[in-house]
Amino acid sequence: MSAAVYSPPFTPPEELPTALRQEGYAVLSPKGTSDWLGRPLDELQALHADWDRLPPDEYLKDGGRYRTRRHSCFVAEDEALEQVPHRAHWQPVEYNALHGGMQRWFAPMEEATVARPAWRALLQRLAGAASALRGPQRWFIEAHQFRIDTEGGIGRPTPEGAHRDGVDLVAVALVGRHGIKGGETRVFEGRRGERFTLAEPWTLMLLDDARVIHESTPIQPLAEGEKGWRDTLVVTCRAGGFQG
Repeated sequence: MSAAVYSPPFTPPEELPTALRQEGYAVLSPKGTSDWLGRPLDELQALHADWDRLPPDEYLKDGGRYRTRRHSCFVAEDEALEQVPHRAHWQPVEYNALHGGMQRWFAPMEEATVARPAWRALLQRLAGAASALRGPQRWFIEAHQFRIDTEGGIGRPTPEGAHRDGVDLVAVALVGRHGIKGGETRVFEGRRGERFTLAEPWTLMLLDDARVIHESTPIQPLAEGEKGWRDTLVVTCRAGGFQG
């Protein structure tokens, strides 16, 4: 059984800043992501083992048990990058009507992961993209590792619906997907909307969060009774400080 997949409009890495300014978003292919970071793709693929060890998300207000995750925070300025003491994830209800206003304490990312050169290169590059969009400054970065599974029949990557995150730059990397249909990405600016599927590992989407809203549609198993999941990494860059 197969499901329709709409290919993203890939942007060459050298055109990424222009695409972000003109369109409000850009998508890099896996090779484009590797070239943009200056790291081999297999270094990024090596991060995927972490997603098999994510603890459950205990804060889902829709009663679901379909999401596991980790969360850590960093600060980047110029070439410097440091991890900050572990802190809660918080969003105002204006940006997340379902889970806003809650202090959500998720397990931190594994130490071995944040020490990897590919991880540091990714965060530094994303901070650079935020500076190209808003001007050079200190960036407050939150990183979220998500697995959405279909064990209960359906999984919701964005249970809050189409939304902004209240930051300057959002990056969504597809780390892997297995045995699922759905999980379509949608990006909206006013009445204009784009839809496509992040299907290949380390496809990377960048969004100007002040300009566009985004969501991912629910996922279901391709075959009844078989396990399915969608793994993503979401990284946000915000000027001025962390929310909350």
